[in-house]
Amino acid sequence: MLDDNFISVYDKFKLHFYRQVFELVRERDGSLSAMEAFSLEVINMLDKPTVGQFAEFLNISQSNATYKVNNLIKKGYLERQNSRTDRREYHLVLSEKFYKYIGLLSSYEHVVMERIKERFPREDVDKLDQMLEIISAELMPECEK
Repeated sequence: MLDDNFISVYDKFKLHFYRQVFELVRERDGSLSAMEAFSLEVINMLDKPTVGQFAEFLNISQSNATYKVNNLIKKGYLERQNSRTDRREYHLVLSEKFYKYIGLLSSYEHVVMERIKERFPREDVDKLDQMLEIISAELMPECEK
C-alpha cells in the first residue's frame, strides 16, 4: 500500500511537471527543448556545478555536456562564472531568465504543500516533514551532489 501510494503521488508530480515543461517548450527560435529543460533542472539541483561535474552526474561525455551548456548559454538560461580558487575552471550559474522559467514549474509543489497544511493536523505535517528530511538526507545517497 505504501509503495503504491508513494508512486501515485510521485507520478502525479512528474506528470504535472512534464505538462508544464511541454507547455513552455515551443517550436520557435530561442525556446528550450525538453532535453534542455531537463538539463537546466539537473544544473539547478547540482548547485553551480562545473561542466565536468554536470557531465559526470549524467554519465555523458565532456564534449556532449559542453555542447548542451553552450546552447543554454546562447539561449540566455545559463552563465559561466570563474572559480574563485582556479581561474581556469568555471561554474555553471543559472540566469534570471531561468528563475522566471523555474517559477512557473515549481508553483505546483507549493500549492500541494499548502493543501497538506490545510488538510492535516499540525503534528502530522511536522511528522511528514521529519520523515521527508530523513528520506532525503539518509535514504537517497545515489542522488547526493
